[in-house]
Amino acid sequence: MVITCLCILAVDFRIFPRRFAKVENWGTSLMDLGVGSFVFSAGVVAARPILKEKITGSYTTLGSRLYTSMRHSMPLLVLGFIRLWSVKGLDYAEHVTEYGVHWNFFFTLGFLPPFVAIFQWAFQIIPSFEALALLLAGAYQIALEFTDLKAFILTAPRTDLFSQNREGIFSFIGYLAIFLAGQGTGTCAIPRNILPNAPTGSFAQRKKLLLTLATTSLIWCLLYVVATEYYGLGLTVSRRLANLPYVIFVAAFNCLQITAFCAIETVFFPEVYKATDKEVEKRNSYYATSRILWAYNRNGLAIFLLANLLTGLVNLTIPTLHVRDATAMAIMLAYAAVTTGVAVLLDMYDISIKM
Repeated sequence: MVITCLCILAVDFRIFPRRFAKVENWGTSLMDLGVGSFVFSAGVVAARPILKEKITGSYTTLGSRLYTSMRHSMPLLVLGFIRLWSVKGLDYAEHVTEYGVHWNFFFTLGFLPPFVAIFQWAFQIIPSFEALALLLAGAYQIALEFTDLKAFILTAPRTDLFSQNREGIFSFIGYLAIFLAGQGTGTCAIPRNILPNAPTGSFAQRKKLLLTLATTSLIWCLLYVVATEYYGLGLTVSRRLANLPYVIFVAAFNCLQITAFCAIETVFFPEVYKATDKEVEKRNSYYATSRILWAYNRNGLAIFLLANLLTGLVNLTIPTLHVRDATAMAIMLAYAAVTTGVAVLLDMYDISIKM
């Protein structure tokens, strides 16, 4: 989240290395990974209600899940329309090949909950979110390779509302697969008790978690090699398409990262996983975490919205491409101080803005 907030403004200045910016069609970069990781992380957190249902044994109906998901979607869709209005009304610079003429990332995030609710029903048939993610991404990749879909997304003229927003509409399939992959990791990483016969907070529980995360990471990495190598499928990662290699690329990186975090916590902050009481665990986690990271994590979407508003304000008042390097760094430092200051203040006053 912190890197995302910094990059969305920094990319508009010449000081930002172009190799970190989003690629046009094929390849990987820091910002390409960032947008996928954003969705993957949301999927990890979204595993909590599924785990609660599994523990309590009371499962909600599809209709109830759809209603709840639409309530969560509405604020994001409203933000999407506000961004659309502001970008078009203020003649703000944009790259239509990123999501399309009208689509933006808030629409992608907003449409995820209802579709995820449908796939939770499919989870009862295929009890693996990773398998569901691969099936969805694989079917999408087959359509890209054996129909005219890839050519349509990359080269078709923008003649109507559908074709004008084809990148956002079809890449949504890939982001949905990434979200499902994140849910799969969340169902593994969040529970305290993986081994039913071992006590809560024991090293046996943590060792099992580390082994599970490491195995999952290895599988994702092997799948990435198979998907991209010449002697495998020979596919190329495309964030614009959100194709199968991109889905696997994002899942592999994030699983490896979470495994690394888990290993670091195990070695340097054992009091966190050894806590047997929920409140003690929360307190130990707070002391083991950077105050800034804790604050960003607590009000992630609100800070992300603030970062977008400040990015737009800077671009509307300053010709960013013509700013000297020293001035650009000063602006970035001020921008980072404001976003971080707001995050820390909200945390200090015990405010959590839920959307």
